[in-house]
Amino acid sequence: MPREENALSLDRRTFLAAGLVTGSAVLMGGGLKTAPMAKGLVLEEATLEGLQAGLAAGRWTAVNLVRRYQARIRALDQHGPKLKAVIELNPEALGRARVLDAERKAGKVRGPLHGIPVLIKDNIDTADGMKTTAGSLALAEAPAPKEDAFIVKQLREAGAIILGKTNLSEWANFRSTRSSSGWSGRGGQTRNPYALDRSPSGSSSGSGAAVAANLCAVAVGTETDGSIVSPANANGLVGLKPTVGLVSRSGIIPISHTQDTAGPMARTVRDAAVLLGVLAGSDPKDAASREADTRREADYTRFLAKDGLKGARLGVVKHLLGVHAHVDAVIQPALEILKTQGATLVEVELKSAAYDDAEFEVLLYEFKADLNAYFAGRGGAVKDLAGLMAFNESRRTDEMPFFGQELLKQAQAKGPLTDPAYLKALELCAQARRDILGLLEKHQLQALVGPTGGPAWLVDHVNGDSSSLSFSSPAAVAGCPHITVPAGFVFGLPVGLSFVGGPWQEGLLLKLAYGFEQATLARRAPHFPVTAAAPR
Repeated sequence: MPREENALSLDRRTFLAAGLVTGSAVLMGGGLKTAPMAKGLVLEEATLEGLQAGLAAGRWTAVNLVRRYQARIRALDQHGPKLKAVIELNPEALGRARVLDAERKAGKVRGPLHGIPVLIKDNIDTADGMKTTAGSLALAEAPAPKEDAFIVKQLREAGAIILGKTNLSEWANFRSTRSSSGWSGRGGQTRNPYALDRSPSGSSSGSGAAVAANLCAVAVGTETDGSIVSPANANGLVGLKPTVGLVSRSGIIPISHTQDTAGPMARTVRDAAVLLGVLAGSDPKDAASREADTRREADYTRFLAKDGLKGARLGVVKHLLGVHAHVDAVIQPALEILKTQGATLVEVELKSAAYDDAEFEVLLYEFKADLNAYFAGRGGAVKDLAGLMAFNESRRTDEMPFFGQELLKQAQAKGPLTDPAYLKALELCAQARRDILGLLEKHQLQALVGPTGGPAWLVDHVNGDSSSLSFSSPAAVAGCPHITVPAGFVFGLPVGLSFVGGPWQEGLLLKLAYGFEQATLARRAPHFPVTAAAPR
């Protein structure tokens, strides 16, 4: 057995159960039971294509997959390193797997997600045996959502199995000025699988850690500003924040109707492309998505080609370089690879800080309005933002042991969405899209590129997060698509390269990202356990 596996302090039977090596044992509950043989099934770095090939050949079933992923989650998430990436397992997953296995046996295969277990973030509604809480105890006893979120319906119709829900930074990291990414009152602190004392980043922390640790093949995250691409960067993943409106937000606990979107988190560009194709689509309940059906691609994998960088013109965002020497040591060679693969690089200036204050103002106003609307439709003891704040005060020991609710208070103090201050900030934010489109047009660029962020920082419940570098805000404020791809490591911690494009250009970004991914193959699975990544 590899040295890393012995170091987990788990016995060999548990590792067999977790799917780290081939075998027929699966861990169910607290004991080891025998399940039908799933010959050759290894979950580590499994792709959607590989899992589908095994299903099609009869080497394993959807039931096998659910049981093996459940076992791996129990072994690595609840025991062993205690990643705390998964906040809840779906009690209906096995039943759904049996139905999908029967469909396959009868000759009906819905598509590339048929029979595939998928994890989703715990701010996405499901009308099943699971809760939807945004990590907050305030929603833990609320009535279950009345219906699935639109994207959950899309996943189910495509044959995906909702395996469970992932932990997150509580309220999608919009609660405190010094929060710790990946911490929630309900789920505790999610850990980075590359270094357990490091942050998984947020707010889609659990989705990022779960995919990185092979607790699922793919997961769904959500982003307002950085909440897909930042945890993807910190966990060595491909993360794609789509154009706002390509993916419906109905049934997702909101921050901002201007910036919110769900999107795929995966270990490969191809898997992200497959998942995006399922998530995208127009929803009558989300006006922003009215163009999605005419803008979406039937198959995003058609853009994937090894020579995807050939002939591309890319704008390197200058202010992102020279910030972190170790990040530069990864990104500069990555930029050279872009050139050797046929891309032309042009240095550009993008002054994203110019609209930071306006973005924050918009988020405060919209969080109050949008969250109050969600509470009104959900039901339960907490009726609005004011009630949420009162609940947190009543449960300070559980909800605020490390940090407070300063952002909730600031949002509560805002007026309606007709306030001149809000409308002025909204107009200033519109400049972000004009800036990006202006740069792309001026220099005849297909995308902007730069480091996604810095390496994961130490988890610090006393001082909060300490990120020093981020490329998330321009695309987030502009509502433009943004994809990050693993580029390398800083003292064993992943760092990603970002591609940001114009609205509805997901196919183009996937093409560029795939070309870079195939030229580098930079992703490496984490090795357990690691307690410190670098000298302090």
